[in-house]
Amino acid sequence: MSELMIGEIPVSQLVKQYQTPLYVYDEKQMVENIKAFKQGFQSDHFKTKILYASKAFQTVAMLKLIQSQGLGLDVVSGGEIYTAVCADFPMEEVYFHGNNKTPAEIRYAIENGLVHFVADNLMEVELLVALSQEYQKELQVMIRLNVGIEAHTHEYVVTAHIDSKFGLLYESEECQKAIQFIQGSEFLQLEGFHAHIGSQIFELSAWIAEIHKLVGYLKDFDEVLSLNLGGGFGIRYTESDQPLPIEESVRELVRFTEEALKKQGLVINELLIEPGRSIVGEAGTTLYTVGFIKQTPNKKYYFVDGGMTDNIRPALYQASYQCDLATKLREKKTEKVTIAGKMCESGDVVIQEALLPIAEPGDILAVYATGAYGYSMSSNYNRALTPAVVFVNGETARLVVRRQEYEDLLRGEVQ
Repeated sequence: MSELMIGEIPVSQLVKQYQTPLYVYDEKQMVENIKAFKQGFQSDHFKTKILYASKAFQTVAMLKLIQSQGLGLDVVSGGEIYTAVCADFPMEEVYFHGNNKTPAEIRYAIENGLVHFVADNLMEVELLVALSQEYQKELQVMIRLNVGIEAHTHEYVVTAHIDSKFGLLYESEECQKAIQFIQGSEFLQLEGFHAHIGSQIFELSAWIAEIHKLVGYLKDFDEVLSLNLGGGFGIRYTESDQPLPIEESVRELVRFTEEALKKQGLVINELLIEPGRSIVGEAGTTLYTVGFIKQTPNKKYYFVDGGMTDNIRPALYQASYQCDLATKLREKKTEKVTIAGKMCESGDVVIQEALLPIAEPGDILAVYATGAYGYSMSSNYNRALTPAVVFVNGETARLVVRRQEYEDLLRGEVQ
């Protein structure tokens, strides 16, 4: 076939109906990824729970899909809680993360029935003690720990450095005080411990070390607690990426946890994980229209009608992607080009080096695996409009987020 299909729909049909830039998600692929997690993440010795890390991509439509598949939810802000409320997501299945939750956000969470908090520091625990008393509400609190394990990822997304802004060292005075405050509170219950060791992880060894550390802490407690291993499951952005098979890798994490607990003679109530990117990343494709083409002494540029405003990751993380001219799949790839965006920044480069057929203005460029952190990190820099979001399911496409219009840019302005 000479034209890229998403689901069973030619991309030219999607572009004709919805224009570009355009975020397109394959709903069936997201559901298949979720099912792989559910099939592998099971145990006969403790309960298991999968929380969707919604910072990767959160819309009302996405949360309704997550709920339909029986997953819980990981949120990190009042805005994400608000979206969950609007999606009628069950608040008892929502876990509130974040290193600097504001009092207003915590109040909003409690008032909307949220009961699970992942506390990042001592001051937060003190605030939760006070607000739970004020509202007379029982809250479940996990403490986020910095277990000092670094997954082999880009330094900007590794979260377990010893001086990371996230989490407490278990042996620290602050952590021990936080535990005492929770245990001494009338309305707080220590649910367990949480850790997150990085993103785009391609090997199990870091998780195994994390499991052994977390299990080791449990021996200090009489009560049966839960453990949350976080997320970070890698995906394939380019041919050089070798992600772990979802079902197989999470099955191994369960097995390692069971073995570590058995060795220590311990039990847990529940084991949790937080996949986000690995559910939506490869299910998303961004479609652009090629505009001007420019040859410099050393480079050839294909300019597209989007860029860093709809995908900041190449500029922020030097992230790599693969692409195709979507209606020229059978043509020979003879051009080594740089795909650059239209924003007024030299760093607005989507792909530094791509091998493509000869392009003409008006051709459709498809950039793969953009389902995570594209829409959620998009901006109006240069007054660019946020693209529309479309879900494709087989032969059906539906608009889930409309494209911004110029008047949306002034919505918050006071004139």
